[in-house]
Amino acid sequence: MANDFKSFSKSNIAIDSGTYSTMYTALLSKETILLEIDIANTAASDVTVDIKLNKNSGGTGGTDDVFLIKAAPVPVGGALKAISGQKIVMEGTATGLDTITVACSAASSADCIVSLLEDV
Repeated sequence: MANDFKSFSKSNIAIDSGTYSTMYTALLSKETILLEIDIANTAASDVTVDIKLNKNSGGTGGTDDVFLIKAAPVPVGGALKAISGQKIVMEGTATGLDTITVACSAASSADCIVSLLEDV
């Protein structure tokens, strides 16, 4: 096992209109520990953000899409430390790969960074 710390970032995450920005997709036949997700408001007005864990693996977590954060407010010039301290396991199996997706209430109004431990 490699146990690699990694981070993935995206500026101007998708607007919440049914299409979310994919931040990370689990590796096939590997487990990943999600460590932290931070989202910054880059707009001139308040926004809300959503974060979803798409359980596609059919592994121990089943195959549900679940919200980790739903319509969380992020004020002008502020940031949200959405996941911090707890550990969330993501899996990749032959039946599917878990993904983390994010969306914002306004287009081009938030940036996101995801930190994780891959291949555990």
